[in-house]
Amino acid sequence: MTTGPSSNQATRRHFLAYFASTGLSTTLLPGVLWAKWKQQGSERVTLGAIEEAAKLSGIDLTPDEQRAMLEGLNENLTRYEELREVHIENSVPLPLHFDPRVAGEIPEARERVFRPSPTPQVERPGALEEVAFWPVTHLAELVRTRQVSALELAEMYLSRLERHNERLNCVVTLTRDLAMSQARRADAELAAGRYLGPLHGIPWGAKDIISARGYPTTWGVAPFREQVLDLDAAVVERLSQAGAVLVAKLTTGELAFGDRWFGGRTMSPWDPEEGSSGSSAGSGAATAAGLVGFAIGTDTGGSILAPSVRCGIVGLRPTFGRVSRYGVMAAGFSLDRVGPMCRTAEDCALVLDAIAGPDGRDLSVVENRPVHWNANADASTLRVGYTKELFDAEPDGEIRANNEATLNEMRSLGIDPRPVSLPKSDINFFIEYVERGAGFDEFARTRLDAGLVRQRHRAELRVARFVPAVEYLQANRARYLLMQEVARAMADLDVIVAPRPTLDPETSVNPITSLTGHPSVAVPNGFNSRGTPTGMCLVGRLYREGEMLLLAKTYQDRTRFHERRPRSFER
Repeated sequence: MTTGPSSNQATRRHFLAYFASTGLSTTLLPGVLWAKWKQQGSERVTLGAIEEAAKLSGIDLTPDEQRAMLEGLNENLTRYEELREVHIENSVPLPLHFDPRVAGEIPEARERVFRPSPTPQVERPGALEEVAFWPVTHLAELVRTRQVSALELAEMYLSRLERHNERLNCVVTLTRDLAMSQARRADAELAAGRYLGPLHGIPWGAKDIISARGYPTTWGVAPFREQVLDLDAAVVERLSQAGAVLVAKLTTGELAFGDRWFGGRTMSPWDPEEGSSGSSAGSGAATAAGLVGFAIGTDTGGSILAPSVRCGIVGLRPTFGRVSRYGVMAAGFSLDRVGPMCRTAEDCALVLDAIAGPDGRDLSVVENRPVHWNANADASTLRVGYTKELFDAEPDGEIRANNEATLNEMRSLGIDPRPVSLPKSDINFFIEYVERGAGFDEFARTRLDAGLVRQRHRAELRVARFVPAVEYLQANRARYLLMQEVARAMADLDVIVAPRPTLDPETSVNPITSLTGHPSVAVPNGFNSRGTPTGMCLVGRLYREGEMLLLAKTYQDRTRFHERRPRSFER
């Protein structure tokens, strides 16, 4: 989910500036009119209310125009009241499905090709806890060869979660009973010669907006700390089918916003005085600290990417419509994505392959788009661009030096990244807040939000009530124009290399690719003088995560930054 912009005013300013340039109205008339009507205590909208609302909105209406509006506005008030009588849960989807493709852009139909790296030669160490930071590819071989049982792995990671959580504050609920049951089942299947693949017996953690039957799904907010949903999210089902073992529900910023939740703040294992950033905070911290084999996060405006950079792991935000969101709290109906947070790019490919594809419940998920992965392909054949303007805009000298080293490493691979420019916009946050306001409308109107840690969020949910439907739709039409621009920029490219993902469109591709639905992956690219990680972002073509992950894997194989561990969590 999203980490949100630093300021609603900044977001509104960018949005207004964009629409001013197109000559479109930015009136807040419906919300203002509603407020004036309530203030007057009238059962009907009056001409006086329309006149006052028009003044507050800065629009010009003649007396005749006001009179012509009167009947329709009163009819709408009746509709509003009727709608508010309908109980609509957050889980009810929007039947308008966002499609990241633009006209004329038909992703190439491809048969599934899945060729992982050669099987690694691994040997069980004397102390099992030494494998806590191993990538899934290596853990999987320990399990497949039965050098380690799934039960042993689950117990080891559960022990680490209990021991280290006090410092990181990354766990909401340990799913011990489920983990023991799934691990025993995995061992029985392996003993019977039934190996389900590389996730079989691998312990993992789920961001706590992802439902797991029988356990609380708190959404990070006190009013829902006892909420137990009687269903497994699609991603939980898929991973269970792959034999993975769920060991924990990991922290999320409240309502999938930031790294603060009702239990405090989730911290980075590299600097436990620093928050782990973004609402997939627990997934990032637990993976980086070796408390799970991998984790699943969600992203609306950067909440997989930002914690991955802060925590020095690889976080994949897949193409919009790649992974079902069934059973996952909605923050932005046309923006939300579910993706893996792992130690390596290849691990992300393995997990994505297990969780991708339609399930008949999230209708935004497309069919006939299998995950394509060839770990043995030659990355030097990729057509690569880089966002020179954004790299040049990086204000931090140490990060800028690591970015330059990253581009030089690409060149040493035989790749010649060429400058490319992407449009800049943060109307994704405007769109998100309107959709978020709808998803939590009843929550806000009944004032269940009074106990939020982040009180500003209360105002943000209410601001959505003052946005006309016309402006929301116009924002999405403007979005389509931006999608066309990005499609043109990527027409002859496979991957774009960009700086660290932030919320600022002047320095990051995160806001625009959040808006367009393109896949992105955050990859560690060094460390600063404080010993904390820095990272970059790769952007791929729609439904072509494989090429993007191939470049990330090749880069990781050369640099080995992912092999460094936060020292205080090694034991």
